[in-house]
Amino acid sequence: MAGPVIDVAARGLPEARWESWRRRCAPLRLPDWRELIVMAAHPDDEVLGAGGLIASARAAGIAVTIVTATDGEGSHPDSPTHSPSRLAALRIDEARSAASELNADPPVRLGLPDGGLAAHEDRLAAELRDLIGDIRRPGVVCAATWRYDGHPDHEAVGRAAAAACAATGTDLLHYPVWMWQWATPDHPLLRDCVPARLTLTPAAHAAKCRALECFRSQFLPLSDHPADAPIVPPHVLRRFTGPTETYLR
Repeated sequence: MAGPVIDVAARGLPEARWESWRRRCAPLRLPDWRELIVMAAHPDDEVLGAGGLIASARAAGIAVTIVTATDGEGSHPDSPTHSPSRLAALRIDEARSAASELNADPPVRLGLPDGGLAAHEDRLAAELRDLIGDIRRPGVVCAATWRYDGHPDHEAVGRAAAAACAATGTDLLHYPVWMWQWATPDHPLLRDCVPARLTLTPAAHAAKCRALECFRSQFLPLSDHPADAPIVPPHVLRRFTGPTETYLR
């Protein structure tokens, strides 16, 4: 873990402070892209962090491949109502529905253990290298969870993507998910990054919001039991419903 333990009840820095920082970020543009590969640790990461990018790419005729490293079976480990296999089935269906809302194909599922991706970084990197194909293939861009996001699975995916992209000469964008809960714009880890801001068209923004609504198992309670509480409560979800997305190089 590169950052503090994630507290989903914490409010984090006010959104107005982050918005002031985002306005100073360089714009992200997609003019020469031919293919986008989006790597997620769990089903929903790809939409939270990059749903607008996926929708924008598809609207521009860019091929998109979504890769989910796990099926998300560990999201509610103490649930009295949902077994890991039931949670996985739910999240697989949610991710497929979300991809459809973004005009993308269903995610490529790697089926690696939720919570244990750090032990599988070599396979993650190899899978991405296979998807990229030829070294230095022009127009291919990869987006992956940030390697300092504060969640061990997110960080493992970010490190694996960095290794695969370095080996193939592929442009890499990191997208943060949990960073917004603990970081500040002047955090040392952010000072070493080059942030970019993607401004979403109304159509891309609407598609992302529809895709987010597909992940009911993560954003709504599974039951009244405390162990079935939302993993992404409303005050966290609101950080991902605005008209921009942030990427880190």
